[in-house]
Amino acid sequence: MYDLIGDIHGHSDELVELLHLLGYDEDRGYFSHRDRKVIFVGDFIDRGPQIHRVLKIAKAMIDNDTALAVMGNHEFNAIAYHTPDPNASGGHLRRHSEKNNLQHQATLDQLSDSELAEYLDWFRTLPVAVELDGLRVVHACWSRDGIAAIGDAIQQHGRFTTEFMVAATDENSRLFHAIETVLKGPETPLPAGVGVEDKEGRVRHEMRIRWFDQPHGKTYRQYAMCADGTAFPDDRLPAHVAEIACPYSSDERPVFFGHYWLSGEPKPLASNIACLDYSVAKDGHLCAYRWSGEQKLEPAKFVTVAG
Repeated sequence: MYDLIGDIHGHSDELVELLHLLGYDEDRGYFSHRDRKVIFVGDFIDRGPQIHRVLKIAKAMIDNDTALAVMGNHEFNAIAYHTPDPNASGGHLRRHSEKNNLQHQATLDQLSDSELAEYLDWFRTLPVAVELDGLRVVHACWSRDGIAAIGDAIQQHGRFTTEFMVAATDENSRLFHAIETVLKGPETPLPAGVGVEDKEGRVRHEMRIRWFDQPHGKTYRQYAMCADGTAFPDDRLPAHVAEIACPYSSDERPVFFGHYWLSGEPKPLASNIACLDYSVAKDGHLCAYRWSGEQKLEPAKFVTVAG
């Protein structure tokens, strides 16, 4: 069976502690378990102090078939940040703006040029979604249309090649919207004049949504994907939010994801929905779920280590 591990963001001490807590040993140069396997939900890099060690641990496990992983938005962003824009001399597909530089700086500081090149190549091999007998894993949102669009683009351009990345960063392309949904999660604009400060201190005028729920009749506060929705208004959601939602039926196999910077005591968001990002990079916890085939997820199966 599987142990699903949430966003790590360069916190290897917590990762090692969590792996030991889950019963994994490093006696052959990589972590393994007698009869279980890890699935990482992405976001290995940026923010934390031990990025290289996190990457070494995760890659060694995957190379030795004791783990699987999906790509996170930070891995995708890193590929785009380091891919020259063929249509803009000296530019890159992810702009080297102050905000983007700051977000990626810890990775730049901690990896040599050769290490960075090696891991960028590895990121390109990661799938955006994993579907196994009994469960599904994605970084931010299980969008069937989005996952299919990314698969079509890989068939057309190759796996995260320059041609793929050019299309993926073109705001007018189908692929761009698929990547935004699957790796970053659907967002809706807040009412005019409303802004909410996120955990990085930036004021956002868009809101991440509970994409797996039907939005009809709900308010912004009820439909916000966050630890505490009280900062969001009680206005009713506009009808167009239904167009970006990806409702997930309670009779489908459980889906696990990260990305959303939750806090507090981990618990299922619905009977078959679990977010595993509990803000280890912001005074939270590194979180795992010990899945043993159950369709209805259980609060007691979340395992955490304090950041």
